[in-house]
Amino acid sequence: MNTLTSELSIFTGNANRQLAIEICDHLGISLGEADVFQFSNENIFVKINENVRGNDVFVIQSFSSPVNRSIMELLIMIDALKRASAACVTAVIPYYAYGRTDKKDQPRVPITARLVADCITVAGAHRVVTLDMHAGQIQGFFNIPVDELTAQTIQAEYFAQKQIEDLTVVSADEGFAKKARKLADRLNVPLAIIEKRRLGNEGITEAMGIIGNVAGRNALIVDDEIDTAGSITQAVRVVREQGARDIYCSATHGIFSGPAIERLRAAPLKELVITNSIPPPDINRLPNLTALSVAGLFAGAISRIHDGRSVSELFF
Repeated sequence: MNTLTSELSIFTGNANRQLAIEICDHLGISLGEADVFQFSNENIFVKINENVRGNDVFVIQSFSSPVNRSIMELLIMIDALKRASAACVTAVIPYYAYGRTDKKDQPRVPITARLVADCITVAGAHRVVTLDMHAGQIQGFFNIPVDELTAQTIQAEYFAQKQIEDLTVVSADEGFAKKARKLADRLNVPLAIIEKRRLGNEGITEAMGIIGNVAGRNALIVDDEIDTAGSITQAVRVVREQGARDIYCSATHGIFSGPAIERLRAAPLKELVITNSIPPPDINRLPNLTALSVAGLFAGAISRIHDGRSVSELFF
């Protein structure tokens, strides 16, 4: 299938329309017209309102709240575009939900991340583009190409410009240490790691201690996502107890479910930095919040995929 001569089209569901508009602005094209809404019986209706026959189509849809509706919107849109004879359909998923259920870590539990991957493939997607998945092995759940982008270059540039003295990057847990190391190397600063354990299935974590030195230094705590903010606020507590001065926090995905906003407002954070992979909350709810845009990153990836160029060149 040759998409190099196909017309580029971009559509979006309701999960993060503003990000889709920003991506189109970067690419200099208009967002495709489509009706995507839910009937009173909770059935989702999709109608593509323009010709896409033979086009190279990208559907932008984060799996943000309401998560299951966002997933269904994407699946139905892919099906609609396939039935409208699009030449190629790429699912652009800035935030991939269910990423934590990537393995059987208890008896009789599902691998939902794989199930969602299967649904996307069966719906008819030819390719997936996503951002900072919770677990790298999820790429292997797809039988179609997956391009996983990272916001780390944007985050590194932002904090480098701030020129924070005596900075230490702190990984929120051991599982994120490898990615945190890459950010520390980009900023040319040392790394520390929070030791933690997860208690049960309720999203409760316990920070046990810290590997590395933050005493008398400024700390940048990093993770891939902030959900209920339990892990991050525990990390802030440990870092503060170890003598850190100003504490910053950076994560790609700001989910902010349940008590997250209240926990973060109470935490002694100088600044909290996320991206707009998920629509950020009202700044009045979190006055120290900064949301970096990933629109240029996704626009670059879409342009390269459409032109048949390397996506990895975005990160060098």
